[in-house]
Amino acid sequence: MSALLQIEGLVAGHGSGAVLHGLGLDVAAGEVVAVLGRNGVGKTTLMQTIMGLTRIQAGTIRLGDVDVTRLGATATARAGAGYVPQGRRIFPTLSVDEHLRLAPRPGPWDIDRVYDLFPRLAERRRHGGGQLSGGEQQMLAIGRALVGNPRMLLLDEPSDGLAPALVVEVMTLLRRLGDDGLGVLLVEQDLGAALRAADRVAVLDHGRIVHQSAAADLEGDRAALEALLTLG
Repeated sequence: MSALLQIEGLVAGHGSGAVLHGLGLDVAAGEVVAVLGRNGVGKTTLMQTIMGLTRIQAGTIRLGDVDVTRLGATATARAGAGYVPQGRRIFPTLSVDEHLRLAPRPGPWDIDRVYDLFPRLAERRRHGGGQLSGGEQQMLAIGRALVGNPRMLLLDEPSDGLAPALVVEVMTLLRRLGDDGLGVLLVEQDLGAALRAADRVAVLDHGRIVHQSAAADLEGDRAALEALLTLG
């Protein structure tokens, strides 16, 4: 499979410091890749850097045939990246419907399709973001990204704060989106959930990818996975 997202030699961080050091990673269309690692190893910085929200010192990021290395967040979104940040960043006073009308782009995903995907959001379409449960806010954050009709969906800790049943629901959805041809890059602390959703895992340590393998290989060898996640 050819890469939809291709990162090479990435050195980036906030201000003059570097958090990512020569990082390389790719994701194909229709592939779900989970980035795993301890707290503080650079996972969120990686997602923010792909979206043009940090300072890149070296390396390249390509989304399809577009070099997005220094385009910034708005142009990167136009190139086909959808971002679901950690903490969801839902506006408490905007309704569900208003969130979904903020930045739609032409394509197969529209508001009606999001409501078909998440019937609970349809039931609460007039409710403000601050009136939603954590699970409903996560659905809204994903739906808001989908109506932008991305080719590549980036999610930072989508299971954070969710009940176990909702974690299963979200991961099942991500798996389905991958099967439908969307590229998905997922940062996740819930190892079991990540391994069930992903085709492939990449372990990040001290700003570098130190291991990549099929998710099924590590799911069958949790001792090896635990060892990788205690590096450093």
